[in-house]
Amino acid sequence: MLEKVIPIRLDEGKGLTPAMPSQLEAAHSLVKDTRGRLLRDLRISVTDRCNFRCTYCMPKEVFDKNYPYLSQNELLSFEEITRLTTIFASLGVEKIRLTGGEPLLRKNLEVLVEMLAKIRSTEGEPLDLTLTTNGSLLRKKAAALKAAGLHRITVSLDGLNDNIFKKMNDVDFPVTDVLDGIAAAQEAGFTNIKVNMVVKKGTNDQEIVAMASHFKGTGITLRFIEFMDVGSSNGWNMEQVLPSKEVIARIHAQFPLEAIDANYPGEVAQRWRYVDGSGEIGVISSVTQTFCHECTRARISTDGQLYLCLFANEGFDFKTLLRSDKTDLEIANAVMTTWAGRNDHYSEIRGSNTIDPSSIRKVEMSYIGG
Repeated sequence: MLEKVIPIRLDEGKGLTPAMPSQLEAAHSLVKDTRGRLLRDLRISVTDRCNFRCTYCMPKEVFDKNYPYLSQNELLSFEEITRLTTIFASLGVEKIRLTGGEPLLRKNLEVLVEMLAKIRSTEGEPLDLTLTTNGSLLRKKAAALKAAGLHRITVSLDGLNDNIFKKMNDVDFPVTDVLDGIAAAQEAGFTNIKVNMVVKKGTNDQEIVAMASHFKGTGITLRFIEFMDVGSSNGWNMEQVLPSKEVIARIHAQFPLEAIDANYPGEVAQRWRYVDGSGEIGVISSVTQTFCHECTRARISTDGQLYLCLFANEGFDFKTLLRSDKTDLEIANAVMTTWAGRNDHYSEIRGSNTIDPSSIRKVEMSYIGG
């Protein structure tokens, strides 16, 4: 697939620079997949390592002391990530999210943020640059990330009860340290902070209302995510999925809610606001209410593979292209050709009961982020 090219106008003797993605003249108008979905969002995993062992992502039984993590040379360098991001920006990508593993474990991540902050979209605007973190290192890193040009932060927090949260992260990490990290981000000047809670029925669903109460009126948007069958090692089963409509019902019974429109086309979270005007929440329902038809996301794994779906079992090797003598044009053509052949809609297939989710070997979340 990567050997096909889509002709576009560009002097192949010129490379792209972070300030000049427009050299790929109008190329972004070609980047639609087989379902007509545009390429607008790119998630980049900067490390496959994490200091948590959340049972739904990196269970300790699999990711133990003998687990073969990637070596430094196998990771994309900051320069390679910047080059690839510039190419994606030239094709219409507007949002970049840094993920992991735990991205703040990547040494000097703020240097990468500063490099990415210089890239411009096809409209000449800075990219929407954000990061997802477990918050454990946010107290140390928040100010540097803000100074480097990071726009937004999303923090994963699966409950306020220490016993429940420690059971979820499985490394005895306390809630107070995550909350301290969130406070540090606010002190550093971040005004758009989100908190994500993965809900597992029978494990932490009793924390839903408590979480809503805690963040209500703080300016922080809380989002509830249905427990998903990402990867093949988290022991997923449908009985542990609490439908988002039940989440909304529980909160609405305590704090009346009303539905509001999406911020932009392709937004995965359904938005609800408190009737009293004290903020909003969101639910991400990829199990019970699929949104494949408007998904605009691609993912770059820690080792430079391009994945077209969170539930993919196959990637496309862009690290080799980056480390060869390929021009930016050739790599851009490879991106467009790959995206043009995309037909991923796993959540719709899962929901149709035509497959057994456990029968499909999927890439682990620690390689491609959430």
